[in-house]
Amino acid sequence: MKRILVIGGSRYFGKSLVTRLRDAGNTVTVLNRGSSAPPPGVGRLLADRDDEAGLRAALGRRDFDVVVDQVCYTPLQAAVARRVFAGRTGRYVMTSTMEVYDPATLPAGSAPHTVPVAEQSLDPTLPPLPPGEGPGRPAREGAAREGAARAYAEGKRRAEAVFLREPPFPYVSVRTAHVLGGGRAEFTGRLAHYVERIGAGTPVNVHEAPYGSSFIHHLEMADFLRWTAGQTFTGPVNAASHGAPDVLEICATVAQQLGRRPRHRVVEAGADASPFSFDRAYAMDNGRAAALGFTFGRVADWLPGAVAETARANA
Repeated sequence: MKRILVIGGSRYFGKSLVTRLRDAGNTVTVLNRGSSAPPPGVGRLLADRDDEAGLRAALGRRDFDVVVDQVCYTPLQAAVARRVFAGRTGRYVMTSTMEVYDPATLPAGSAPHTVPVAEQSLDPTLPPLPPGEGPGRPAREGAAREGAARAYAEGKRRAEAVFLREPPFPYVSVRTAHVLGGGRAEFTGRLAHYVERIGAGTPVNVHEAPYGSSFIHHLEMADFLRWTAGQTFTGPVNAASHGAPDVLEICATVAQQLGRRPRHRVVEAGADASPFSFDRAYAMDNGRAAALGFTFGRVADWLPGAVAETARANA
């Protein structure tokens, strides 16, 4: 039994993670700003993680065997956590993202990576990427969305870098694939986008030659984080189900579940397309996690059920 603090944990796979940790016999505490109450049998601390003094006050003299940080998005948040939890935890697990590998947002000077992308291909301590530069796509149409994606990826990379520089505790960054499933709980609405358009007979916007990407079921993601909390390895680790379908394969799966025929509209080079239509490659290699002992499922096995669940939720 471990004493585990989950920062965030109030929605989607974070909620499933909390219950899984609790049901495994751990003493679990959730720290957030009070957006929702934790499940029965789980402790609760209220604090704004950006407020260092308030965070210290909320923690008091508590320490933990493991901290799982679900909501670290910036280097400032990482720096606060690094200071506050030094000497308070024996293991720190940060939920990162596969977007740190996106060629469109990589730091200047990054070498092109091979696909699938392994953890060692990325050095998050490199300088930030100036706008419009780098090995990926140049600035183009859809600049607002591109800017948001760049900011998100760069924030995660720089947060990882803060923890990696002389870490005061054993540290893991879990680079998650695109998480799907859960019906309405999947708050991004990306899978619902396909269910709605294909169900209505509306064309899905795709690139001329879209690349495959990495995905993971929301419950598998919760299982992976629970497993990671109990391990001893450190450093970055990719979390992805086996298989890397492209947008056309996703459309085909959705169409089969709905009993419809998918329609596609090819967008011009540089134009925005539907979610999961990618004009660059950065699907992840999950070999490190598999070698460490985690058994991943296959996207092809769980995606039809996730589509059906989304369709029911949107009926």
